[in-house]
Amino acid sequence: MKLLALLSTTAALSTQSTPAKLDRRAAFKWGAAGVAISLAPPAIAAAPAAPATVFVAGATGQTGRRIVERLAGKGGAVVAGVRDPVKAQKTLEESSTVVRGAMVQKVDAVDMKGIRLAKLDVVAMSVDDMASALKGSDALIIATGFVPGNPLKMDAQAHAVDNLGTIALVDAAKKAGVKKVVMVSSILTNGRAWGQEKSPGFQVTNAFGHVLDEKIVAENYLRASGLDYTIVRPGGLKAKPPTGPLKVSKEDTLNAGEVSRDLVADVCVQALGDAKASKKVVEIIEGEGGGAAPIESAFSSV
Repeated sequence: MKLLALLSTTAALSTQSTPAKLDRRAAFKWGAAGVAISLAPPAIAAAPAAPATVFVAGATGQTGRRIVERLAGKGGAVVAGVRDPVKAQKTLEESSTVVRGAMVQKVDAVDMKGIRLAKLDVVAMSVDDMASALKGSDALIIATGFVPGNPLKMDAQAHAVDNLGTIALVDAAKKAGVKKVVMVSSILTNGRAWGQEKSPGFQVTNAFGHVLDEKIVAENYLRASGLDYTIVRPGGLKAKPPTGPLKVSKEDTLNAGEVSRDLVADVCVQALGDAKASKKVVEIIEGEGGGAAPIESAFSSV
């Protein structure tokens, strides 16, 4: 049975806040025109679950853990790819609050029932070793990404994780027989191609390890891999639950806006089982207006 017959849809939500200063989130929110996006209450659409085996790379990250939680709640088999399974078990089972710059990120504990931990390090492991970890998985969601730290090492780290490491993971997926790959990227990843080098979102985000320039290489590699794929490019990421309407756009169209990590996780899970998401790049933020459109119809408009 094909993967699309095994997987189904999920719920749509959306939210927003006001930036205190021009950081990565603020640059996306205010955009080149310096205009903030207004909010609206969300609409929620639920869909039945269907079992499948999905591997989530970067499972302990802010977005990855939300994806893992949603997949486990749908009744399928979930493999959480992490660098240190022992440490990750504790990290996922505990709620936490992380302060990063001007942002306070809170996450809930994850119910680990139905979740298997597997060692995955896109920098340190070989393609063969990663393929062994992925063996038996129907789909892969890539939620990895370098975390900015030492400014002298950011270029090397972004290149190792968001470029070379992601490419190696795509090769491993092909070798392991994975049928579908969903990649979490970023709006403006291809900003240079459509004249966005001077937009606040591109300049501020790419200042961290030239990460957008690294991501586009991995995106293009996935697109040329022959695998079925969906690339999800979110705007500035927020840890708070969504409250505004989901806005889904075609690739290379959004240069500003924010989106809840909850919404990003919902869209990634939806992309697994929606035929309209096949070989497609979508950009998502929270827009203006009334209630959000159901996620199950989001891919129809792009």
